[in-house]
Amino acid sequence: MTMTDNIITPELVALDANFGGTTTEVITNLATLVQGAGRATSTDVLAGDALAREAKSDTGVPGGVAIPHCRSEAVTQPTLAFARLDPAVNFGGPDGDANLVFLIAAPAGGGKEHLKILSKLARALVKKDFTAALRSAETKDEIVELVLNVVNAAPKKATAPAATTEATPAPEASESSAPSNDVTRIVAITACPTGIAHTYMAADSLTQTAEEMDGVELVVETQGSSAVTPVASEVIDAADAVIFATDVGVKDRERFVGKPVIESGVKRAINEPKKMIEEAVAASKNPNAYRVTGGNGSAEASADAEGAQLGWGKRIQQAVMTGVSYMVPFVAAGGLLLALGFLFGGYQVADVAESVVKDFSLSNLPGTIFTEDGEQVSRTGLLLYLGAVLFATGQAAMGFVVAALSGYIAYALAGRPGIAPGFVGGAISVTVGAGFIGGLITGIIAGLVAMWIGSWKVPRIIGSLMPVVIIPLLTSLVVGLSMYLLLGRPLEALMTAMQDGLKGMSGSSAIVLGIILGLMMCFDLGGPVNKAAYLFATAGLSTGDDASLKIMATVMAAGMVPPIALSVATFVRKNLFTPAEQENGKSAWLLGLSFISEGAIPFAAADPLRVIPSMMLGGAVTGAISMSFGTTSRAPHGGLFVFFAISPFWAWLVAIVAGVIVSAAAVIAMKQFWPNKAVEAANKKAETQPVAA
Repeated sequence: MTMTDNIITPELVALDANFGGTTTEVITNLATLVQGAGRATSTDVLAGDALAREAKSDTGVPGGVAIPHCRSEAVTQPTLAFARLDPAVNFGGPDGDANLVFLIAAPAGGGKEHLKILSKLARALVKKDFTAALRSAETKDEIVELVLNVVNAAPKKATAPAATTEATPAPEASESSAPSNDVTRIVAITACPTGIAHTYMAADSLTQTAEEMDGVELVVETQGSSAVTPVASEVIDAADAVIFATDVGVKDRERFVGKPVIESGVKRAINEPKKMIEEAVAASKNPNAYRVTGGNGSAEASADAEGAQLGWGKRIQQAVMTGVSYMVPFVAAGGLLLALGFLFGGYQVADVAESVVKDFSLSNLPGTIFTEDGEQVSRTGLLLYLGAVLFATGQAAMGFVVAALSGYIAYALAGRPGIAPGFVGGAISVTVGAGFIGGLITGIIAGLVAMWIGSWKVPRIIGSLMPVVIIPLLTSLVVGLSMYLLLGRPLEALMTAMQDGLKGMSGSSAIVLGIILGLMMCFDLGGPVNKAAYLFATAGLSTGDDASLKIMATVMAAGMVPPIALSVATFVRKNLFTPAEQENGKSAWLLGLSFISEGAIPFAAADPLRVIPSMMLGGAVTGAISMSFGTTSRAPHGGLFVFFAISPFWAWLVAIVAGVIVSAAAVIAMKQFWPNKAVEAANKKAETQPVAA
């Protein structure tokens, strides 16, 4: 029996089932099927992961179909759960409610072979005959047979040398490298954040639409979670236009330099494939159309191409978020190592770590030593040596924070040629004292300059040197001169003023800052506002000053409040929550204790008007109390489990408990005095009938 033979079984199918009226209920019921079949260790964890993915973007697609999907630690083997719903539920699809819903559940650490299987299903869902068969099937066994026929089907063989990942090119796509007058050749890239479903659905949607259009040949490269086979260079050379339908950066974007480009999110390729192809055809005939440059930029465009590409503001915003996402692992690893260093070596380890690591070893452990101020270090021997090693390692990781932020902002804007100048700019920012503000500025400058230089038209003999020598050299020169001659001192003064202002905050001003941070952490529960507050805290953590440590403690405490408060509320007044929310409440408290704010997303997604204000109120209370007590945290993550890095720990706990009580009371009051009819209906249904299976 192969891996695909039991990816779906009759017990994973529900026909004409009433799974509730919200996406939360439907996904939770599907997760229950998976757990009941022995494919998942926890319904709550699987449903939470799927709902967290759903919160990023709707999974409804054309044809009354929805494909919620996720990777989850709870999933033990690749699984498909299917429900034909009655009544249908709104998953944000372009043509209304969905009555065919597949939950695609992939193991978090699984290999890539099963992702290819799941991608076959996603591609089949854009075919009308397949969805019609799903709607007309009379038994669960028929559904299983239909799905297995799809996922076990042999892959189509591409006739073009541009063999793509899963998506099949038009037959004549590469028979000639020279474009003809009456045929428009298009290369498309599709990619979504998880790389499981939308990537491949967008690819097939574009491919099938192109096959129905006269005078269009299209090849798709799917940059999903399974192996990516790049489009052949000769196919790119022959292309008249490019479509980028992605929610993430395009890999090796510089391959498409000079090509007219139409750019959008991945779902537009699913919903409006014909319109995107028509725009690409028009762009291929427009000499002023947006074009790909050496990085991720564009040239000037005519009004005819309006909306074809992302605006500059959005592009820079995405670049900054990319830089933050690459920076966070440095902060998390470095910060936790610093905290462990203090745990083993004591608070004085920061003063002696460098000398201990250089002068001692496991065979020559330190005895009684003194700091530069003549103070005797309280710990000796193995504990001090291990603490110093951990602290020095963490310090090395934290030393890359600003450079990584700057480097990957530049990378998001200009591709690989931007990485080196971005890192150089970040290192200069640290040298001149401009800190993370300087890193933000140098990253943007490096990215834009590298993008501009990459757009230069140069002789072919020089072109090969552009990405590896000329662009990094000239961009690094521009960034270095800008920082040392123009921007360094003003940015250093701004950073110093901020640090001095934070250090000087006391009394009411510190409490106001705590309230603001608490509101931000609880506003979108892991979204951009939450991440902005977290970046503010972690970027300052590298300085090690007392004010920054207070901000870190406040941010972490406030971020823990929503999941814990909602868990408490579901225990205290369970009848105010749907059965699905009651199930989520059983595990949300653990997510909260671990500082995973996303544990509250299922509640907020189902009832934002009652949940989000209540959580913000509790977060503000926690932020104010944490700041007023002056609690500090040397760890950037970990919640309750890094108690050793928080001081005073009791005051930090008081702040969290107070916020939890306020948020729980507020959400109970909101739901009590402003009843939710959907909750009442779900509870009545649960009382009168079991969960459909």
